[in-house]
Amino acid sequence: MTTTTTTGDIMVKMLDPETQNTSQQQQQPPPPTPPPPPQDRPTSNYPLSSTDDLSSLSKPPVDKPSRHRHASSSSSSSKSHGSPSVSASSTSLSSGHLEALHQQQQQQHHHHQQDEIASIENATRLSTVQTRTSTFSSASRPPDFEVVFAVNDPENPKNWPLWYRCWTIFACSYSTWVVVLYSSSYTAIVPGLMKEYHVTNQPVATLGLTTYLFGLAIGCLALAPLSELYGRRPIYLISLGVFALLILPCAMPSSLAEIIVVRFFGALFGAVMVSNSPATVVDIAHPDYLALCMAVTSIAPLNGPVTGPLIGGFAYQYLGFRWANWIVLILSGAAILFMATIRETYAPAILRAKAARLRKSTGDDRYWSRFDQKVSTLQLLKTNLSRPFVLAATEPILWFFNTWISLVYAILYLCFVAYPIVFKEHRGWSTGQVGLAFLGMGCGTVASIVLEPFWRSIINKRTSKFDIETGRPAPETQAYIMTIGAILTAFGQLAFSWTCLPVSIHWIVPIIFGVPFGMGNTISFIYGSNYLAGAYGLYAASALAANSFLRSVAGGVLPLAGPAMYRNLTPQIAGTILGVLEVLLIPIPIIFYQYGERIRGRSRVIRMMREEQAREDRRRMKGDKGERERRGGGGLVEDDEKSEEGPPGRAEEDQRGGMVETTTTRTGEGQGQGEISGEGVVVPSSALTTSGVLGEKTAKKMGDEVV
Repeated sequence: MTTTTTTGDIMVKMLDPETQNTSQQQQQPPPPTPPPPPQDRPTSNYPLSSTDDLSSLSKPPVDKPSRHRHASSSSSSSKSHGSPSVSASSTSLSSGHLEALHQQQQQQHHHHQQDEIASIENATRLSTVQTRTSTFSSASRPPDFEVVFAVNDPENPKNWPLWYRCWTIFACSYSTWVVVLYSSSYTAIVPGLMKEYHVTNQPVATLGLTTYLFGLAIGCLALAPLSELYGRRPIYLISLGVFALLILPCAMPSSLAEIIVVRFFGALFGAVMVSNSPATVVDIAHPDYLALCMAVTSIAPLNGPVTGPLIGGFAYQYLGFRWANWIVLILSGAAILFMATIRETYAPAILRAKAARLRKSTGDDRYWSRFDQKVSTLQLLKTNLSRPFVLAATEPILWFFNTWISLVYAILYLCFVAYPIVFKEHRGWSTGQVGLAFLGMGCGTVASIVLEPFWRSIINKRTSKFDIETGRPAPETQAYIMTIGAILTAFGQLAFSWTCLPVSIHWIVPIIFGVPFGMGNTISFIYGSNYLAGAYGLYAASALAANSFLRSVAGGVLPLAGPAMYRNLTPQIAGTILGVLEVLLIPIPIIFYQYGERIRGRSRVIRMMREEQAREDRRRMKGDKGERERRGGGGLVEDDEKSEEGPPGRAEEDQRGGMVETTTTRTGEGQGQGEISGEGVVVPSSALTTSGVLGEKTAKKMGDEVV
């Protein structure tokens, strides 16, 4: 009769004290080495093979003898035949002794079976892998059939041709610019709307700007998690298509109320570019050049608020207010065509499709991806819609950051109301010429992005604010640049207020002071987001979503009071009040630069995040060690791997001009893009925080941001 020895049998024999004592007392040679598994059976990387039948574990051990028992009996029989002395002593035993020995063997075998069942159950629990989109047991899916990206895999977006990745960046940047441009172009046609629909209250006519920003705020929260579930490409095309269709009612309106309402829903779908296009850039950009790619991508969107009044102003002046919408519709059509040429960039969606394709083409259902099972859409939306507000209400860091950034953003959009009052009503400029006045702010925005290497060099010199454990720049280094941005913003606002009137001051002077104002705004937004991303790690997406939502709401509300404030207080006094408010907020980034580490240490969420990260690191270290022992038998192979790969979790740090990259490579696993929250729910990929390389399990970090 053929007997089989399982891995669990061998482990029980090796680990059971009674077996070891009995072996030492009898001084028997070690049992023969079990035969290797068949070559056609995939070897599992987990403690429990995926082909083992667990149904037998639920049956009573005494009803069905285990393979361990067969192996023990066979081994004992062969040993007894091979040793005459043992055979002679066995025949001299009385029947009472034989019965007692038989009962003892049965009890010992029963204990062995119980230990084996417990060890397998524990191994099953430990080998259950929770991913960002599914939870599964390693016993149900063969690891060798897991679909991951191979080295230089052409399906990996990071391995696409350079020209195609550049085209992807251009398409995303252009499409985002169109969406943002549509928000501020509305301010140029407000006089035409008031005249067409006989509206005398300017704040009522300005509601179209407010509802659009509200739509962007809500859309960013809702559409970002949908791309995590269904991929970026379908969400892009569907949302942009609806966005373009909703421009039609605004181009052919029947009432002002229709425009105000439709613009809200248009922004709701247009927000897909604001929330997801930076994540697409992260999907395709190599970590070494991610900062450069993000800077290039942001040039057009950050200039959207500036170019909106320029395009809308000339369209209204020469073609009428309806053509301001028709032009945006034409630009949106081009954006849809551009995005239609972009393939899917979200790695989990690519791997899900690849696994399904392999299952269909081969007829083998064992091919799988760890992203096959999706998280509940309702649960994901619930988490992403609630957590940002919970953090905003409970985290002191966000109290101050949201107040500062929201006020800066609101004053920026208030300029789209103030500039027409100053240059059109007081200086007599045409609507198109008023749009040209925003070029000063546009130049400041571009300058701040072009100077990004200079800002990085400043960050690298703040060595006193580097993390002691990692040697990388701490989030407080970002606060140093934020302070520069806060000072420039306040200076530009005050200087513009004091030089915009009287008209005897040359018109170029207030426009020039728009340069530091635009530069300060851009620096504050970019490096403020970097600080939040570095401080909150796994929860960065929620912290940034809360900040984005609140600043959009503030940017939509404050312009409603702008016309009355500037007319009743005069542009000089109204602008001075806003400038003084920005001066009063300058200490916020200064305080975070000086005491940010202490403040972060007192944050409940950050403490919890650090504890989770520590547990995860320990688990990975233990898993890496166990994996090497399983693959190498705990002997020479492990030593060879150490000499080749280095110790487990070894960090290779490479500082590249302000971007410090930490790489940890592990074998036999895959890494998805995005983040897992403490509750096991996906946090959507952020513009500044998420990326990854599947197959190699490469986790990269930039600064304090998980990339």
